[in-house]
Amino acid sequence: MTVAIFLGSLLGSMALGIPIAFALLACGLALMLHLDMFDAQILAQNVINGADSFPLLAVPFFMLAGEIMNVGGLSKRIVDLALACVGHIKGGLGYVTIMAAILLSALSGSAVADAAALTALLLPMMVKAGHDKARSGGLIAASGIIGPIIPPSIGFVIFGVSANVSISKLFMAGIFPGILIGAALWITWWWLGRREHLTPPPRKSTAEILKALRDSAWALMLPVIILVGLRMGVFTPTEAAVVAAVYALFVATVIYRELKFSQLTAIFVTAAKTTAVVMFLVAAAMVSAWLITVADLPSKVIGMLEPFMDNPTLLMIAIMLLCMAVGTAMDMTPTILILTPVLMPVVKAAGIDPVYFGVLFIINNSIGLITPPVGTVLNVVAGVGRIRMDAVAKGVLPFMIAEFIVMFLMVLFPQLVTVPAKWLGG
Repeated sequence: MTVAIFLGSLLGSMALGIPIAFALLACGLALMLHLDMFDAQILAQNVINGADSFPLLAVPFFMLAGEIMNVGGLSKRIVDLALACVGHIKGGLGYVTIMAAILLSALSGSAVADAAALTALLLPMMVKAGHDKARSGGLIAASGIIGPIIPPSIGFVIFGVSANVSISKLFMAGIFPGILIGAALWITWWWLGRREHLTPPPRKSTAEILKALRDSAWALMLPVIILVGLRMGVFTPTEAAVVAAVYALFVATVIYRELKFSQLTAIFVTAAKTTAVVMFLVAAAMVSAWLITVADLPSKVIGMLEPFMDNPTLLMIAIMLLCMAVGTAMDMTPTILILTPVLMPVVKAAGIDPVYFGVLFIINNSIGLITPPVGTVLNVVAGVGRIRMDAVAKGVLPFMIAEFIVMFLMVLFPQLVTVPAKWLGG
């Protein structure tokens, strides 16, 4: 009965068009009434406690770093470097997109920001070169979701706080899976474009490649600073977010000089608005998370999944299929906030490594950003690139299938996540 009330109130609120954050509050209120423990003070206290978290300070600073990088020229120089290195290969602009997405994901950690930047910079070039616009948009969307997987990742921060799992370990464990997804996109783009007869641009000279590398060196130093700092224990993930924002601001204003001080207000406001949405979601979800614990909902879910508990692989497959279904209808952040308190006790009871689960959980939710009908990243690419939504959805399909294949390979072979994570110190 408790599970039915939880799902019914949440899905019913969403069906009425109520914003996710308020739907979470309505769900919490319904559970309180069902448990006969309604108290407005408890409701308010959990909302306040939900946002009162030091690790969550990483969210606004990573958001700010991403905004500064897009406006301040760091993202553009990363794309220019990728163009210089692989732009001359047949279908090279597609490989440029994938390479640039991997590099950008190590800078901002936001799929929406990465997809918007790549669409604005590369989609016109791909169309001009003769590539199908819908397929090109689909590749950009599929590449953009690498952002929350390779550190720094806002998704890992939110999951780490919700699940009480080391964010630093999650960061290190996400590097190799993100690269694997990039490799899968590379192979898929090659397979789809092998019959194309397009003339690629001429190969860049060694001097031009070195110039592109020199111009992007300051941008490329940012992920190195963050990863080395985290690995050596110089700073925490939250402090790394501050370092990223300050470093990006310094490079954009002093080194590249593309960011004017008059633009800072607009950048701060944009980052603040995006942060406010995320933080309100986190605060509202804390009410439901607290009541889920009080109602002992996880034990009921464990009972429902009892047939799979003795086989971690089958359990992971069942959870991944559940997340895939939820991802078609919900955005990444609310999915993390709603499912984490329900699934983590199940994962721990089955003896599954929480870091390994967290990586696969975030990968699944990231792919959910390109699964129609909601597909936040699909909407961004369609809007920025002026493509019909159904055309982008069709173009992204083969790349989305490739990403799901990689994800289920990691379910079947956990060593693909755990071994590189141990080697990197995760």
